[in-house]
Amino acid sequence: MPRSTRTTEVMDAIRARIAGRSLAPGDRLPSIRRFAATMTVSPSTVVEAYDRLAAEGLIRARPGSGFYVSGSALPPLSFAVDPGLHDRAVDPFWVSRQSLEAPPDALKPGCGWLPADWMPTEALRKAIRAVARADDALLTDYGELHGSKTLRRILLGRLATEGLELSQDQVLLAGSGTHAVDLTCRYLLRPGDTVVVDDPCYFNFRALLRVHQVKVVSVPYTPSGPDVERFEAVLKEASPRLYLTNAGLQNPTGAGMAPQTAHRLLNLAAAHDLTIIEDDLFADLEPEPSTRLAALDGLNRVIRIGSFSKTLSASLRCGYIAASADRIADLADLQVATGFVGANAVAAEVVAHVLTGGGYRKHLDELHRRLTRKRREAAARLKSIGIEPWIEPRGGFNLWCRLPGEADSAALARAALKENIVLAPGDVFSPSQTASRYMRVNVTHCDDPRLMTFLKWAL
Repeated sequence: MPRSTRTTEVMDAIRARIAGRSLAPGDRLPSIRRFAATMTVSPSTVVEAYDRLAAEGLIRARPGSGFYVSGSALPPLSFAVDPGLHDRAVDPFWVSRQSLEAPPDALKPGCGWLPADWMPTEALRKAIRAVARADDALLTDYGELHGSKTLRRILLGRLATEGLELSQDQVLLAGSGTHAVDLTCRYLLRPGDTVVVDDPCYFNFRALLRVHQVKVVSVPYTPSGPDVERFEAVLKEASPRLYLTNAGLQNPTGAGMAPQTAHRLLNLAAAHDLTIIEDDLFADLEPEPSTRLAALDGLNRVIRIGSFSKTLSASLRCGYIAASADRIADLADLQVATGFVGANAVAAEVVAHVLTGGGYRKHLDELHRRLTRKRREAAARLKSIGIEPWIEPRGGFNLWCRLPGEADSAALARAALKENIVLAPGDVFSPSQTASRYMRVNVTHCDDPRLMTFLKWAL
């Protein structure tokens, strides 16, 4: 092969490392001899490649020290839709953007939270007043490295009821459930790694993994959990580093994982050196706890994530990570490096007050009753116009629904937006883009007759 071609290969390899963020501004490039051995070229070829990259301004030489990535070399992250996805209605950011920016009078059956009047606002006000009377340090200081001891002690008690007997050094508070997932991904992943997700999966998993510049492979999700045969095939074919999933009530389907599926997944994880992040965001919306990978595994390969945004307040940003002590120590250091502390100390104490105030269990019992009724009512209305729920979930507020005929949920969502209605089209959740005839429906936002009027007209 001509030397000029080999030189180009070396240059492209360095560009790829910079674009993939395995080489950041200020990082030292591999030594000429070491990179020559890696690329199986002569040292003079690497010298020529480095000199050309320096002439382009991508790297710079430091006499006697080597070559370093220039400060301007790294392009900004692009959040454009995936190649080939020209329809903004199937962009993973679409539902969040539309739901958060919707005017107050908009209907939002596509959003992922409960209405304000479903939340324990009086208990929150009482807790906020109590925290306001706390020591000045709570209101002004950064807080503890691992977060509020009070809230972590409560979490340890809740986890113990699942069979997870943990210590304080195995729980770390984070800024939110999403922040907890992001922090853990920062800890575990490098650009170019492969991650397994469910298909369909929570759309923000797709958005977040784009930020981390990893390869995403998906496994079909069934009413009893991921398709285990396909899961095993993916492990053999793609050698993923991580599996990111929901526990209990999977988002968007509302399905749960059968015990036999969980056991087979953990056996496969052990055989293929796979780490699992189990996002348990909807835990308290289950009437009775279902199988949890973290409990079966004992936090050996599984990292547990949770928060209280779905049952208490999305405004009080507070999440947590439960993992082995050594991982929590590393995650705490990473959190210091990237945010100094995680959960807002005041928010954590407010959450702790509500959880110990005696009314949280009653609040959950009432939520379960109301949600059971709303799921039944919404399913009946949707069926009457040909929209069929995929399963009947045990709990939660989501219905994963199939549209009638050849209806396309992205087109339906765009039309709905013109009527001030935010829907959640299926391909937003589908890495394989095979859910165009599905949409996720939040049953707590379905009472306004304008929704059914629109759907009847549009379908």
